[in-house]
Amino acid sequence: MDLTGKLLIAMPSMGDPRFAHSVILLCAYSDKGAMGLILNKPSADIRMSDVLEQLDIVPREPVASTVVHFGGPVETGRGFVLHSPDYQSHLHTLAVPGGFGMTATLDILEEIARGQGPSRVLMMLGYAGWGPGQLEREISQNGWLTADAHRSLVFDTPAAQKWCAALESIGVDPVSLSSTAGHA
Repeated sequence: MDLTGKLLIAMPSMGDPRFAHSVILLCAYSDKGAMGLILNKPSADIRMSDVLEQLDIVPREPVASTVVHFGGPVETGRGFVLHSPDYQSHLHTLAVPGGFGMTATLDILEEIARGQGPSRVLMMLGYAGWGPGQLEREISQNGWLTADAHRSLVFDTPAAQKWCAALESIGVDPVSLSSTAGHA
């Protein structure tokens, strides 16, 4: 089972409040662990312009209001840009199945500031990570559902609606979910 490029949808019984109602795009998955970015936890007070200013990069005006998301609890001071596949860093871009790219190098921010970056962007601080076998255990304990990632859900759906939209994409009515799970 390869979950790279899939969505993880937190079940209501998720015990960790950092992941409550989260939708995560898995950017890397192997027997060594998994890495993903939370798509629906926008920061209340950090904008792309704040990040660029801290890095002494002068942004174009449209970039200034772009929201920065909480990508996960690991390395929260490190930036990750999830983007459309029309951009490839000359340093390193991770191709994520489903038509996504993930770049964590400074050059993408410089190009975004110049208006030469990817056409679609979600900026995150931090990421979600799992050690070997950890994510599989959480899935088997009904902590997560998995779904295909669609670019429209990732980039076009408002953050507050992504959890419900992700559930609906696999035929699950969010209202029907209980916060207590059973095992058959």
